[in-house]
Amino acid sequence: MTGRVEAVCVVFAELDAPSRRSPRTAIDKRPVIGPVRVETGGLTGDHVCDTKFHGGRDKAVYAYSAEEAGRWSDELGRELPAGWFGENLRVTGVATTDAVIGTRWRIGTTELEVTEPRVPCGTFAHWTGEPQWVRRFTGRADVGAYLRVLTPGRLQAGDPVQIVSVPEHGVTVRDVFTGADPARLRALLAAPGDLADGAATRIRKFLNRLEEQVPS
Repeated sequence: MTGRVEAVCVVFAELDAPSRRSPRTAIDKRPVIGPVRVETGGLTGDHVCDTKFHGGRDKAVYAYSAEEAGRWSDELGRELPAGWFGENLRVTGVATTDAVIGTRWRIGTTELEVTEPRVPCGTFAHWTGEPQWVRRFTGRADVGAYLRVLTPGRLQAGDPVQIVSVPEHGVTVRDVFTGADPARLRALLAAPGDLADGAATRIRKFLNRLEEQVPS
């Protein structure tokens, strides 16, 4: 399966954020022209402000699909340009939310690995200006995928997204976000591979809640 990068986006400008923890946000990302260098920490020219919840090895790159963006555009009745979701990569023809955790992509000279879902926050809601955005975004669960950088290199808009490998466990980004299939989540925890801390923590919280609901 081969998709395509529609746009590569980096920070356009820092904005004030409605958060005491991090008063600034780098969510305003806009497309750039030409090749962009990608290192283990993310794209050259991009950065995060709230380092407690954003960035790092397992969240170096955020990808959102044009297909998912299109569904939101239809619902909201307006165009949602590349970068509107705070994504670094707007891709088409390749799954993001429904990508299997651990799937490896080759784009340009880089190799990336799908790690975990994006969890919406108040800053994201403030940026969109949409009422009840966190609830709505969570309910639809088209959250996109974070990726880690396995092989640094360069990529650009128009590059193909080649699927290098897909793990056999079959657990998707959406599965981890929704917690809808506990048996599959347990299998992912037990599967070989370098599971992102954020994904593992989210899965354990879901499973712990289930155990608490079981009558003693």
